[in-house]
Amino acid sequence: MTDSPPGGGRRDGRRSAVACGLIGVAVMAAVDEIVFHQVLGWHHFYDRSTPAVGLLSDGLLHTAELLALVAGFFLYADLRRRRALSPGHAWAGFLVGAGGFQLFDGVVDHKLLRLHQIRYGVDLTPYDWAWNAFGAMVLLAGCGLAVRARRRARRDGRG
Repeated sequence: MTDSPPGGGRRDGRRSAVACGLIGVAVMAAVDEIVFHQVLGWHHFYDRSTPAVGLLSDGLLHTAELLALVAGFFLYADLRRRRALSPGHAWAGFLVGAGGFQLFDGVVDHKLLRLHQIRYGVDLTPYDWAWNAFGAMVLLAGCGLAVRARRRARRDGRG
């Protein structure tokens, strides 16, 4: 998964995917938290208690997403500095992270743990299908890009 790009350095597909996967998780968590928790007010991260606990849980989610975003960008910047960023692997990691977060939230948080639902007072079926289908499509797109990046690296003698 490494090669020598023009200008020195060695590309690192695995670290590129991990760094941008972390960014993808953070971005999708931020979109969820901003759009569905704050703007629309449909739910909090934890809705099985008081509104104050729900607000606290949103604050903790926001803190975690910001830490993940900062950590991901530090890793990304280090890869760029060392000229080791593999763009194909990076985009794959971003989409896998974003889609993986969305699908995990929809299946584990919504259905298994029942921490919250997408929305209350409505039939959840279309919301659940849309939420999970979107997550699965983004995740599959990321997996497709990962396969393509790996094949390209092997074809070019890098992996």
